[in-house]
Amino acid sequence: MRFTDLPAATGVSLKPEHLVDALALKTGDAWFEVHPENYMVGGGPRLEGLLSAAERFPISLHGVGASLGGPELPTTEHLTALRRLVDLVDPAAVSEHAVWSRTRSQYFADLLPLPRTAESLKRLVDGIDHLQNGIGRRILIENPSNYLPIKSEMDEPGFLVEAAMQTGCGLLFDVNNLFISANNCGMNAERYIASLPSDLVGEIHIAGHTPDERFGDALLIDSHAAAVSEPVWALLAVALRHLGPKPVLIERDANLPPFAELLQEKYRSDRLLSEIHLKDAANA
Repeated sequence: MRFTDLPAATGVSLKPEHLVDALALKTGDAWFEVHPENYMVGGGPRLEGLLSAAERFPISLHGVGASLGGPELPTTEHLTALRRLVDLVDPAAVSEHAVWSRTRSQYFADLLPLPRTAESLKRLVDGIDHLQNGIGRRILIENPSNYLPIKSEMDEPGFLVEAAMQTGCGLLFDVNNLFISANNCGMNAERYIASLPSDLVGEIHIAGHTPDERFGDALLIDSHAAAVSEPVWALLAVALRHLGPKPVLIERDANLPPFAELLQEKYRSDRLLSEIHLKDAANA
């Protein structure tokens, strides 16, 4: 079952500051991901830049504003604008976070984890169905970063897999988010990975994190403002050995380095994917 047309290779977050360098890459060498909320406009240079990239490279639209698990369904305005962008870009993948960020029409500029309860699962399923029907596409849902233990009737991978099974969506597995959740809340990262069905995972993310200013390494923040840490690289290797080759994204949203530095992380991930491909071929 395919949830994405992305290649099993490494992509990079595409920022306007890096557009010229990104377009200089050879077709077939990369794919790119953007937050659609930054492009749901009627025109302008930013949208034109995205469309130029989409002519040559696979594009993934990674949403941050639908509030899939919130008490209110994604708004008609959001779905209409997203559907327009999907139709325009024809992305290789569309994804969103399994979180909430809006209630009573008030938007919180954060991606808040859901209580893993039957009631919360129903809200998430309803939100996914509403979004998928609204844009005419199956999506991937991403595991959150956890900063405090939350009310649970089931573990997180079981919660997300059940949502996927009920809606037909796939999973976007964020390795950095799991590392943060394991550090902050004591989740067992390797047990989590082992419970993920490979056929449901359509994409993997890795990113950098930042220690909290007050609590330091005891509370890691999903900042996307640093290079990928060595422990996250190690966890990515564990994930790929279990899941097999998947599209992997290097996420970077703040404290942007030169594009060449992001490419070095991309090439490191590509080498790891090549090793997994070779092992799979040898075992075939």
